[in-house]
Amino acid sequence: MAAAQDIANRTPITAALMLATLMNTLDTTIANVALPHIQGSVSASQDEIVWVLTSYIVATAVMLPLTGWLSEKFGRKRVLMVSIAGFTAASMLCGLASSLPELVAFRVLQGIAGASLMPLSQTVLLDVYPPRLIPRVMSLWSAATMLGPILGPTLGGWLTENLSWRWVFFINLPVGALAFFLLFTFMARDAGGRQRPFDFLGFWALVALVGSVQLMLDRGPGQDWFDSPEIWAWAVTALIGFYVFVLQTATAEHPFFDRNLARDRNFVTTTILSCFVFGLMFSTTALLPSFMQNLMSYSALQSGIATVPRGFGSLIAFLALPRLIVWFGGRNVLFAGIPLTLVAVWQMSQFDLSMDVRPVMVACFIQGMGVGMLFAPLSMLAYATLDARYRPEGATIAAIMRSLGGSIGISIIQAVLVRDSALAHERLAEGVTTANPVIRAALPPLMDPATQTGLEALNAEVTRQGTMIGYANIFSWMTLSIVLFSPLVLLIRPARAPQTEVEPPVE
Repeated sequence: MAAAQDIANRTPITAALMLATLMNTLDTTIANVALPHIQGSVSASQDEIVWVLTSYIVATAVMLPLTGWLSEKFGRKRVLMVSIAGFTAASMLCGLASSLPELVAFRVLQGIAGASLMPLSQTVLLDVYPPRLIPRVMSLWSAATMLGPILGPTLGGWLTENLSWRWVFFINLPVGALAFFLLFTFMARDAGGRQRPFDFLGFWALVALVGSVQLMLDRGPGQDWFDSPEIWAWAVTALIGFYVFVLQTATAEHPFFDRNLARDRNFVTTTILSCFVFGLMFSTTALLPSFMQNLMSYSALQSGIATVPRGFGSLIAFLALPRLIVWFGGRNVLFAGIPLTLVAVWQMSQFDLSMDVRPVMVACFIQGMGVGMLFAPLSMLAYATLDARYRPEGATIAAIMRSLGGSIGISIIQAVLVRDSALAHERLAEGVTTANPVIRAALPPLMDPATQTGLEALNAEVTRQGTMIGYANIFSWMTLSIVLFSPLVLLIRPARAPQTEVEPPVE
């Protein structure tokens, strides 16, 4: 129940929560276009630089379950203010980082601090507004969540090109400071002190499982996988965490995840599909900026602008979805979103080094529409057959799985890209032999292998072509994965009755 002070001051409180939400969602995409610049600045390899993305996503995922417990124990205002202050301070530290370990550590802090911003912002808004205004307020809040991914690539590219990559993090400082001031001034204090059961053993087992799997995937390419004792250590830790988590979930009086959730077919199926969809989305948002900047010689700003259509495609889908779901039903909308996503990723598999920016923009727009038409129906159908008692916990689990899908997807895709690019380079290099007169005649003077400069230029071009093959292979594998996952939609039951609104779950 909202305090009278909060109801009276709901306009500045709403502004603060919108700023906090925008700051949080902006960071999901703003750093992507800066990755090639960050990579050079901190001397990171191609497979290491993705830790900047995955560390943030994993930290957010593991902290999400604690949000409700912390807000009840310490009060929502206190948790929100600590989260905003922590996120802002961690952003400043990210901008000041001088090495990859420092940057990854500060990104972890950023993810931990920011995990509660979106779910608590939504909860507070639902409390301070009357029911008749909730649809309008939630539309405004959802617009802020959509605005971040749309603005992120362009803003990140402009800041990187005109200032430096550090400003993609420094930009959060004025936003965070204003949000903190507004909440501190206008929001009533919630004393907290409420207690509810929380399975800390299950939580820490899940943290060990998720953290170990992520570290195994991130470190594997540089450590020769299971030829390394370190990778074996992470694998064993993950297995132990998995065993403890399953045992605790099956036997505890108040398990971390309610066992009844696993009995609902819709919830399980949609959660798996949402995990896959977010893995697909985050992987492409991480791959395309490096593809354009490293292979196509685009600037950070140009690569950011090229991916903006993805956000507009998602926005169009978001605006059309309420009517489409009423007219055709959630499951049929899913069936329409899958081919759009499939076409978009297939188009990406046809990219080549001689194209202009138009194929990228078209593919991003179609993918944005496709993913947009998948996300809302999945969120709705997840709760179509689930008992209302389990919906809050189910929403938290779904948010965790979406985040993990994104981080694990990025790590797997990056590992495969590094491997395929190296193999393609090796095969191409074998064919470029000076003993072949056809090859010698085809080589331009700048790539004359008889000179050191020409040999270096020739190797650079072979590397570029091999990397292009690696990207094409990745997008082909992603296309195939969509085909393989699509039949899961057939397992989803339609909603019991037509719905006039899409009720977004608490994230």
